Amino acid sequence: MNQNFRKRILMSVLGVLICGVSVGMFKHAALGVDPFQTLMSGLDAVIPIHFGTLYVIVNLILLLFALGFDRKKIGLATLINLFLLGYVAEFSQAGMARVFPEPTLAVRFGILAVAIVIMCLASAFYFTANLGVSTYDAVALIWAERQKRIPFSVCRVITDLICVVCGVLLCRAAGFSFVQITGEVGIGTIITAFFMGPLIDLFNRKIARPFLEKGGTEP
Repeated sequence: MNQNFRKRILMSVLGVLICGVSVGMFKHAALGVDPFQTLMSGLDAVIPIHFGTLYVIVNLILLLFALGFDRKKIGLATLINLFLLGYVAEFSQAGMARVFPEPTLAVRFGILAVAIVIMCLASAFYFTANLGVSTYDAVALIWAERQKRIPFSVCRVITDLICVVCGVLLCRAAGFSFVQITGEVGIGTIITAFFMGPLIDLFNRKIARPFLEKGGTEP
């Protein structure tokens, strides 16, 4: 196993696990979850099955999409995402609750800001490692690569906005109040929907790819 491949494995594993940590931070900040979780909240509100089962079903559908269009997007990171990310997020949220049991609004905004940065940075690392991505991440990546006219950052913004709109509409259809919806869709959701794609692209070009290429070859 050469040094470059070991580095890719490290980037992939740590990238996905740190994404899980950031999801727990998003939840503890309670200022809105990321776009995909917004969609999942809406689906959970209208489909009467256990959330864990629903999450697996949705990810399996997205997995079939990725397998049909670009199997190279499925790999180590995909498996870690499917089987470990939820547990890491739960552990992270519990840890944040112990450290910040009753966070002030300023602290919540601070947690949110850190969560956004580390989620984008971690995503850039495991994207660049090229050992698979999450089934949701694969959608924007495949779209950008197949049509080549719209960059990934824009494709990601579009898919994120679609998730947010669908999530809100589903929550409204389930009879959620405005207060209940804002618990899922807040400033954190808006920021990630519009800026996560560009930030991932920036971190990929400025940090993740230079890190991988340093002392090694392209994957």
